[in-house]
Amino acid sequence: MATMADVARSAGVSVATVSHVVNDTRPVLPRTRQAVLDAIDRLGYTPNTLARSLVTSRTRSIGLAVSAISNPYFTEILQGVEAGALEHGYSLLIADPHDDPDHERKVVQLLHERRVDGMIVAPSADPRELLAYLGRHEVPTVFLDRVVDAPADSAALRYDQVCAESTEPTARLVTHLAGLGHRRIALVAGLPGLSTTRERIAGYRHGLAAAGLGHDERLVVHGDSESAGAERATAALLSLPAPPTALVTANNTMTIGTLRALRDRGLSVPDDIALCCFDDFAWADLFTPRLTAIAQPSREIGAQAVRVLLDRLAEPDRPGRTVRLPCTFVHRTSCGCPEGRQQPQKVE
Repeated sequence: MATMADVARSAGVSVATVSHVVNDTRPVLPRTRQAVLDAIDRLGYTPNTLARSLVTSRTRSIGLAVSAISNPYFTEILQGVEAGALEHGYSLLIADPHDDPDHERKVVQLLHERRVDGMIVAPSADPRELLAYLGRHEVPTVFLDRVVDAPADSAALRYDQVCAESTEPTARLVTHLAGLGHRRIALVAGLPGLSTTRERIAGYRHGLAAAGLGHDERLVVHGDSESAGAERATAALLSLPAPPTALVTANNTMTIGTLRALRDRGLSVPDDIALCCFDDFAWADLFTPRLTAIAQPSREIGAQAVRVLLDRLAEPDRPGRTVRLPCTFVHRTSCGCPEGRQQPQKVE
């Protein structure tokens, strides 16, 4: 295997110069840098990452902690994170916190012990232990998908956050259903405590108010962000004395559970009940009827989280920031609209 000394001889420079190019520890003249890169390519030199981490105190690795990796939404986020990390020369270590606060803190600690340079975390509904650990060890962190609400003096404000808009897109689904004549519109909401759950409930209420409809607490049920929970919650809605005529589901996994509950009751979408969902997914266009949905820019969320984390690593003392990306209203037929060429619409 070629060594750093071999590269130095081939490029006609010192070993120290090769080290500065490889580890990016000091500016090198462009012509000299290119000579070193050409020699690396010519000799097939592979840097020793362990030695490099001892020189730079960086491992060029990122820890990613997200639950439900099998969920297509988070799978696409993972793909965005991976692509962004690879583009900037970082490797990725992945853990699943299972939306459990105790397990969350443990897996984040394990990632930290692997000396990752920073972390991207989708926080649980109760991130207090997570925040305490990250703050105690001053781990550069970006919160993903779900934001952490914090008082003005909270240490959580040191962290960056990247997510999609939730409130207005949910309101858009409600006003669309109201515009089709529905007056009893229900929401199958996510796991209590998550920021996405709070924001989508708020959007549901905003949508009702914008349509001039009253809010009936019985029409908001929690499916706990998973299929079986949504199936139970939908069954409860259908058992009401005055059941809803339209449903909004707050994530793609719960949409599956809701459809299962409707099928078990022998109800047809949209003939018997209209349905709109938050989260688009690959097969939403293959259902009969085709699902009207809010599409989140999941890959871009992942890629943006990497960019924000790298900004944090470059400027550790910069103020925390929250980046919210717009969603897209994908108009299909499960809402009760006829088949046609409806154009996707951005919702911010």
